Amino acid sequence: MTQSTPLLDSVDQKGGIKHLDPERLPALAREVRAEIIDIVSETGGHLGASLGVVELTIALHYVFDFPHDRVIWDVGHQSYPHKLLTGRRKLMRRLRREDGASGFPRRAESPYDAFGTAHSSTSLSAAIGMATAARLRNENRHVIAVIGDGAMSAGMAYEAINNASDVGITVVLNDNDMSISPPVGGMSRHLQGLHRKLKAGLRQKGKDLGENIAKTLPRPVGSLVAEIGKRVEHTLIPLAPLRSDHGNWFEALGLAYDGPVDGHNLHALVEACRALKAARSASPGGRSSRLLHVVTEKGKGFPPAEQAADRLHGVTSFDKVTGRAAAASSNAIGFSRLFADELSKAATDDPRIVAVTAAMLSGTGLASFRTQHPDRCFDVGIAEQHAVTFAAGLACEGMIPVVSIYSTFLQRAYDQVVHDVALQGLPVRFIVDRAGFVGADGATHAGCYDMTMVTPLENTVVMAACDGERLAGMLQTALQIDDRPSFLRFARGTTTPLQDKAVALPIGRGRVVISGENVALLCLGSRVLTGVEVAAHARDRLGWQPTVVDAQFVKPLDTVLLAQLLRAHHSVVVVEDAAGAGLGYAVLSHLGTDNRSGLMQVHVRQIPDQFIDQKAVEEQYAVVGLDMESLLSLITDLHKQAS
Repeated sequence: MTQSTPLLDSVDQKGGIKHLDPERLPALAREVRAEIIDIVSETGGHLGASLGVVELTIALHYVFDFPHDRVIWDVGHQSYPHKLLTGRRKLMRRLRREDGASGFPRRAESPYDAFGTAHSSTSLSAAIGMATAARLRNENRHVIAVIGDGAMSAGMAYEAINNASDVGITVVLNDNDMSISPPVGGMSRHLQGLHRKLKAGLRQKGKDLGENIAKTLPRPVGSLVAEIGKRVEHTLIPLAPLRSDHGNWFEALGLAYDGPVDGHNLHALVEACRALKAARSASPGGRSSRLLHVVTEKGKGFPPAEQAADRLHGVTSFDKVTGRAAAASSNAIGFSRLFADELSKAATDDPRIVAVTAAMLSGTGLASFRTQHPDRCFDVGIAEQHAVTFAAGLACEGMIPVVSIYSTFLQRAYDQVVHDVALQGLPVRFIVDRAGFVGADGATHAGCYDMTMVTPLENTVVMAACDGERLAGMLQTALQIDDRPSFLRFARGTTTPLQDKAVALPIGRGRVVISGENVALLCLGSRVLTGVEVAAHARDRLGWQPTVVDAQFVKPLDTVLLAQLLRAHHSVVVVEDAAGAGLGYAVLSHLGTDNRSGLMQVHVRQIPDQFIDQKAVEEQYAVVGLDMESLLSLITDLHKQAS
């Protein structure tokens, strides 16, 4: 049963939190945290990050004047408290579902969402742009970017902070010592070092202060004061942001540095935010940029999250007491996990195989690979560009690099794919996870564009797996390709475990799954199984069935099989879970180049030029006519034309 939330109710009624007495803010934080747990236990979502910034969100809203002032939540995993405090409490009950709140900040959803986010490390650049626009238009507003220590490791964040010193932005560094996985690299070590140095300095100052005061007091009282002084660190850190006497990277780049502040102490956070607001107002022209270092705990206030390795970063629906998700089918394995298991087997036999990922060890399945091959698994942090060129360097020296990356994040490294890998013909193997629509994460994470990016590149192999057997076989194929880049894409979801040892597939060969008549469905990726469904329903409802073909390879295209389909069928329907220059483009380009008459027989059904909001995956495909019923209707019409 949902607990009583009188303060959160008053926020809804008053349109904000500024009417509350400061003493009531901790109680509001407890209500917000409980509300988030209650909502996400039903809808799933990004739990740990949002629980970690409840107090920080309340402090920002208490001190600043949103939406006149701007706040940008980097990535947006942590935006649930912000949404609850800005009139979207009812929408949050349908979080990440159709007609509900997006799982990320979205400008179209609320004026309080100053900038749409979902990919990391964009907040600083956007904030600099907004602050510059405000200055040019003589508008007095505070622009705040809340960025995590993991997102700060990305190249774009470095580029932005190099230009941030004199534009008047406020950077709130949410340091929870976590990305999706624990952070890596020099920035993480630098932040940890700052925290340790400051705490050590405070500890000594507190001790000295206590001892000096104790000398002037009667002995019993003096001893008590001295003991308090030894523990003053635990009092001073929460009270106010503290100026560092130790040089740090942010100060070297021209940002005034304050902190670290206890990110779960509301009094300290409110005072820190007030100090930030006053400091900017007092600076010449309001152009001095500042950084507040806030130390938080991802998953704060929910023991199952606090104890989980990933702090329950992304979850499905779960039990609110235990934190346990509903049990999955025992006869299923995730595509990502199957890939990682197969790669681990191959790496046992070949010491040249190495795996690379960009802060997605768990999401791509490579956490299990690292357990077995710790010296050959590289998590480079949120740095997709570096991951790709790092892999190119490995390939130059005879290693067999496998870069596992979500389709939506491959976009971030496209220049490196073209310039550093494809142009040099380096055999980097790209595992393109989460291809096609992804459901609740909506348009920002949909894997629609990888085919358009990679198929035009010269001398590449591009393949798509519809099930576990094909995935394992294609991985073996990719590992054997040693003279050019290869791309293996697959959808989010589960498949059946392998029964036999994986066997490499002949490059550029498709396969006939079902033999039928009049109409052929030439399918790719997840749409192969949809094509099989279409054939079954056509047989049961209409008394005939189409031919269903798994293209398997987009590049090189199986032109021999294509010619056979054109000769034997009235129509060929290309069905793919991608947009732009994918399988359909390859087919039409081949037929057009060869001046074949088969162009009129080909009908392409792919993801159109349309961003699709969050809803169930098959509902997303239904919107664009790539679901079973839509395709069944299409082939029925084509069959009638052939009769």
